[in-house]
Amino acid sequence: MSAQILVVDDEADAAVVLRDALRRRGYDADAATTVPAALAHARDHAVDVVVTSAAIEGISTGDLCNELRRTRPDVPVIFTGPGDVDAAVAAIRCGAYDFVARPITIDALLVAVARAVEHRRLLSEVRRLRSAADTQRIEPVIGESPAIREIKAIVEQVADSDATVLITGESGTGKERVARALHSVSHRRDAAFVAVDCAAMPATLLESELFGHVRGAFTDAKRTRPGLLMRAGHGTIFLDEIGDMPLEMQSKLLRALQERRFRPVGADTELPLDARLVTATNRDLDADVAVGRFREDLFYRINVVQIAMPPLRERRRDILLLAQYFLTRVANRIHKPVVGISTAAAQKLVEYEWPGNVRELENCIERAVTLTRLTEIGVDDLTERIRQHQSEPPTTADDQSELVTLAEMKRRYVRHVMAAVRGNKTRAARILGLDRRTLCKRLDDDHVDDEGADAGHNGHGGSGDDRHA
Repeated sequence: MSAQILVVDDEADAAVVLRDALRRRGYDADAATTVPAALAHARDHAVDVVVTSAAIEGISTGDLCNELRRTRPDVPVIFTGPGDVDAAVAAIRCGAYDFVARPITIDALLVAVARAVEHRRLLSEVRRLRSAADTQRIEPVIGESPAIREIKAIVEQVADSDATVLITGESGTGKERVARALHSVSHRRDAAFVAVDCAAMPATLLESELFGHVRGAFTDAKRTRPGLLMRAGHGTIFLDEIGDMPLEMQSKLLRALQERRFRPVGADTELPLDARLVTATNRDLDADVAVGRFREDLFYRINVVQIAMPPLRERRRDILLLAQYFLTRVANRIHKPVVGISTAAAQKLVEYEWPGNVRELENCIERAVTLTRLTEIGVDDLTERIRQHQSEPPTTADDQSELVTLAEMKRRYVRHVMAAVRGNKTRAARILGLDRRTLCKRLDDDHVDDEGADAGHNGHGGSGDDRHA
């Protein structure tokens, strides 16, 4: 079924021209010449995208957009209007998905419509995956190791401030997850979270993407385009791998942060910067500053609050929690009845060093869930690299509390499985690869109750923290 497009313009001839042009390109398009007619059509028919003039006689620019956002928040709206920055900014501020300058070229409109259709498709897919996810939501920052508990505390403490945050750590440690957690618990959570990979774009393209540009600003600038700083609005702009940002862009970003204003490429006027900045890097910025690869003044500007993400090998307590989270998510997505991890496979996961960190673990679990023919992941479902890994006895450790016996690690995993299945011993026994009688004896010996919580037994080190393992 082709996408359903509604064209709204009080000039009937213009509406028909755009409608017919869209139909010739394969879209199922209709036209309306009044706002009440457009709203009635959107209420009674399937609509994927609305294309509307920004100046319909008798209404304000945002009336139609605001009403659609209230009744059909999933439908992106494309405004058409005069090709200047003010008109584009006004459209974006009132909730439009995109803006196409008049006089309209069909090619420019088709590009905008195609992007809007894909945007709506992705939103629908996200909603489908969320509805299929486990009803027991896990926090954005997953883990109960001391390092992760400290990071969660910092996130809660600084979430509602406007201070810039720098998240450091090796690749794959979950820096963007922390940035999203900061956004999701802040007063900005209802606004946009916009992520930008600074390492993926050259300086000229990065400037246009961040700040936007006006029509004619450069050779390919055929229409005015708001930048990501404007799209973020009152939300959060996340600059990933900021250490790879070219020096010439660093100075422009610094000025925007200092003045809280920025100028789109080719524009004569500046726009306000309202978004909160969060950055991340896997580089040693102190060293880069020392050799002139990163501006010292920008470093101090973005490093008001620093959060250091530990590598996965330093938070082994969290490995099985993360593995179970990824397992549930993947199994739900591909509709496969995989519910757990065998004891032998869990031991392999905990012993492995994870040079690729959380990202490597996620890929490993996705592969294992896809390949397994059972209801649990076994050793044979893991990669050869993990299966063949031989752990070396540790000589030092920053956190001595993380060093526990294999028996203690197994006991913790049994308790984790019991909690995950809400005390269902039959299901837990199947996941653990034990018969029910053996599991019941192990639970009795370890003083574990039916909910998987510790029934008065202090366990390793006498710490109550074991209930989170």
